[in-house]
Amino acid sequence: MSKDTFDFTRRGLLAGAAGAAAMASLSPALITPASAKAPQLGPSRPTHYRFTLGDFEITTINDGAIPIPKVYPIFGKNQKIEDVQAFLAKNHLPPDKMSISFTPVIVNTGRQVVMFDSGYGEERRAKGAGKAAAALAAAGFTPDQIDIVVITHCHPDHVSGLMENGKAVYPNARYVTGDIEYNFWSRKELLESSDKNMARRAQAVHNNLVPLAEKATFIKPGADVVSGITSVEAFGHTPGHMCFHIESAGKRLLIFADTTNHYVVSLAKPDWHCAFDMDAEAAVVARKKILDMIATERIASAGYHMPFPSVGYVEKQGSGYRWVPVSYQFDV
Repeated sequence: MSKDTFDFTRRGLLAGAAGAAAMASLSPALITPASAKAPQLGPSRPTHYRFTLGDFEITTINDGAIPIPKVYPIFGKNQKIEDVQAFLAKNHLPPDKMSISFTPVIVNTGRQVVMFDSGYGEERRAKGAGKAAAALAAAGFTPDQIDIVVITHCHPDHVSGLMENGKAVYPNARYVTGDIEYNFWSRKELLESSDKNMARRAQAVHNNLVPLAEKATFIKPGADVVSGITSVEAFGHTPGHMCFHIESAGKRLLIFADTTNHYVVSLAKPDWHCAFDMDAEAAVVARKKILDMIATERIASAGYHMPFPSVGYVEKQGSGYRWVPVSYQFDV
């Protein structure tokens, strides 16, 4: 730095200090309201994200998120707690708490409006989820415009938004889910299960999906929901859990539902067990199969528990994978 520059900078600093002192001497009465601080408004989350896929229009819907005060043993239950916590910290994540979000997907084919999963509904609204119906309105849809509701599997966060106050939220819709999945969860004996989680999940099905069974179609993997939307087997998370392949005008998207439940752990460590998976080893096999397909074929995907807008890509990384969130790929 030259002497001239130093002198100029010093003079500027001295002048600034003098100005600050002069401002401080002003009477409070001379300070205008425009200088008052704005109140803090609290966290804000987007309600929806929309893009085109060939001739289809895709909208992801933010049902909200629920804080959970632990990570282990929900994730990495077949690992040591210190290894799980160290891995989380390495990836800039809290080692002892997390947030899980929920994202239904709407596919407008131009002929039908197809919604995948319904969110948590009133069951968890007080906890921060169950916002799908409100987000749907913000996205420009009315409930009566939904023609088909597809249930990827029957856990409460996917079926509890089907009914509200004893009435169907989507009055004109027909419903589609896997026959293996529905036949398992609709058994009445599960309501009396000694496993409280099992009984709670079964109750959600009996409260929300069983009353709609007369309007439902029960399908097997490989079946078409409508032209361009095909079910894909991914059993393990639940007995009949399925993904759905979307294709229009040569563009593809895979809705992989709960094949993964965490955007870092489930992808980087696909062998790690997740407490949400009913058959942990079968879920590992399905997870690797689906993630490998997405990565190898370089297709876009939507994951129910991926960070909103829950759309992105999967890349191979070492012995696992990594999630690459969407940016402007669908805008150009």
